[in-house]
Amino acid sequence: MADVELIRSLLRPHPDFPKKGIVFLDIFPIMRDPVAFEVLITHLVHHITSSATVAPVSSGAKKVDVVVGLDARGFLLGPIIALRLGASFVPVRKKGRLPGECVTATYEKEYGTDSFDVQVDAIVPGNKVIVIDDLIATGGSAKAAGELVKQLGGHILEYVFIVGLSFLKGHEQLDAPVYSMIEIDE
Repeated sequence: MADVELIRSLLRPHPDFPKKGIVFLDIFPIMRDPVAFEVLITHLVHHITSSATVAPVSSGAKKVDVVVGLDARGFLLGPIIALRLGASFVPVRKKGRLPGECVTATYEKEYGTDSFDVQVDAIVPGNKVIVIDDLIATGGSAKAAGELVKQLGGHILEYVFIVGLSFLKGHEQLDAPVYSMIEIDE
């Protein structure tokens, strides 16, 4: 698990950001190191392509149709992973940031309330979807993204994160399997 330890070593905690009592884990040091960033992407793609929840289809059908990346750090991972999977990338953005007709879901996070939008034509009924973000805490934003996928008729195969704060039990809020490369229990 040298790849996991490399990524863990580059995470930078920032206490009391964005508000007192929150410890923000910064993934940008990983992205400043091209080798570490490649290790991260390769690890996540390998997990997705070898996961039992995204098992190969014997007919050769595509396993993942859409990678949904959450605003904002899911935007940094999602397009690269989507390209490697031969899937499309769909951004889920904060309310009011996408043009055209959108569907909306509101959610609670550990430091307030927010809303996400996705364009109505971004996911079609029956699409197989992976939702990706940098971190899962309380699960609110990922759950909202899952609601958006369902509103459009998509099927979530898995939620994928770099870091899971398992002590906050956010994974329990989600309706599909959850994978976190790094689990933090405290």
